[in-house]
Amino acid sequence: MSLAPSLLIPQAANAPVQPPNGRPAPGQAPAAVDSTDILRGQKAVDISHNGALYRLQTTRLGKLILTK
Repeated sequence: MSLAPSLLIPQAANAPVQPPNGRPAPGQAPAAVDSTDILRGQKAVDISHNGALYRLQTTRLGKLILTK
């Protein structure tokens, strides 16, 4: 099964490739995503996860807050 390129999150050339189930292979760390890639210049974004809506936002001090 292959995924359409638009569904894939770009990874660094040296980043480990995750198996199709989305979990890292044993002994490998999970893939990291830079917050600027998620926020795209915005202060907050809404994230839909398992039917629930969450909000990821940055504070004035540059910290991240995830709320339901």
